[in-house]
Amino acid sequence: MSTKILVIDDDLAITDLMSMLLKTHGFEVITTNSGAEGVRLVAEKSPHVVLLDLMMPDMDGWQVSKAIRAFSGVPILILSAINDPAMVASVLDAGADDFLVKPVPSSVLVAHIRKTVRQTGSLERVSIKKNSLVSPNTQPILS
Repeated sequence: MSTKILVIDDDLAITDLMSMLLKTHGFEVITTNSGAEGVRLVAEKSPHVVLLDLMMPDMDGWQVSKAIRAFSGVPILILSAINDPAMVASVLDAGADDFLVKPVPSSVLVAHIRKTVRQTGSLERVSIKKNSLVSPNTQPILS
């Protein structure tokens, strides 16, 4: 199963470029040029990672992050030309998991995506192990 990535950016050239780039690295890619549609696609397609632009006309990255966080814990990686520490902090507080400044080398972007997927997978394994601790008589082990 390949990693499914949703790219949300209002610039058609960026979504096309990201799609081509990420597909060459074996990712399954879904793109949209609308923040509102991006929120809908998270609910419908259950991507493993969302790549999100901050500055968009219909819903900006902060609004999209908050809307996604209302129903999903999918990792959100922000890609933005804005390099202001206050804005970075603000969007991370709104629910984003990572922030990269455009232009970002493709190797760095792919490495961040893979790191995010590894971390998410690790967290799920830890959660499953924690919740499955039972004694042979099927009673939970109390600590």
